[in-house]
Amino acid sequence: MSARILDGKSIAAELRAEIAAAVAAMKAATGRVPGLGVVLVGDNPASRSYVTAKEKACAAAGIHSREINLPAQSSREEILAAVRALNADDAIDGILVQLPLPDSSIEREVIEAIDPAKDVDGFHPTNVGRMVLGLPSFVPCTPNGVVEILRRAGVPLAGASVVVVGRSQIVGRPLSILLSQKGVDATVTLCHTRTKDIARHTREADIVVVAAGRPHTLTAEMVRPGAVVIDVGVNRVPDASKAAGYRLAGDVDFDAVSAKASAITPVPGGVGPMTIAMLLHNTVEAARRRRSAAS
Repeated sequence: MSARILDGKSIAAELRAEIAAAVAAMKAATGRVPGLGVVLVGDNPASRSYVTAKEKACAAAGIHSREINLPAQSSREEILAAVRALNADDAIDGILVQLPLPDSSIEREVIEAIDPAKDVDGFHPTNVGRMVLGLPSFVPCTPNGVVEILRRAGVPLAGASVVVVGRSQIVGRPLSILLSQKGVDATVTLCHTRTKDIARHTREADIVVVAAGRPHTLTAEMVRPGAVVIDVGVNRVPDASKAAGYRLAGDVDFDAVSAKASAITPVPGGVGPMTIAMLLHNTVEAARRRRSAAS
């Protein structure tokens, strides 16, 4: 068996084209376009790269973006002031604070300072609570992207047995909630570092989603033939053959698992592009809700 590659890059391109059309229609109808505000603290190269990619995606979709770049040594109050400025900016419909912050101890306070109506990352407790209750909310972009890949790839979800490996607040936990909600209707098992015999659970699953942050977390022996495998992990693995000295790898032993699974996402080019596409989707939705509330 050779697994079908679930090409997140092409699915994201399709979604971004739909978003660009929605933005153009909004501009024609109202004279305004959605706006995304980004707070970047410090000069972490990975964070800088992520923000640049998000801003380029905004530009390609016709979305206005505004970046507030603060030094790494910025105080708690300076960071909170940047968030408040975006809250008050009527041209900004969505806000994201690029994580991690240099001082991780203030991350929760900074996230909670974001207006929930502009929380397009879906991390504010208000949105998390509404998601758990099945109410309209902004859903974290990576879990939402995973569900969208499965839907657009035609993978049956209703009644499917899904194992999610990893319980982070950004991916694993919200994904387990999304997959089990009415309208999706999967049966979900959430595994983590304290789960006894993870392989026993994954071998019984129709779909396995791995978001553990460790290469080769999922091996071929842990997957039943014909399963669908979604790899959320992005890890730097030393590779002397590469100019950078490393290559990107997921949490799945791709070569071995793809010989056994029916479908699998690659790394890179799988879930990653969907995360940015869903951020744009949330930003457009935030603009729609704000315009509707104002009318």
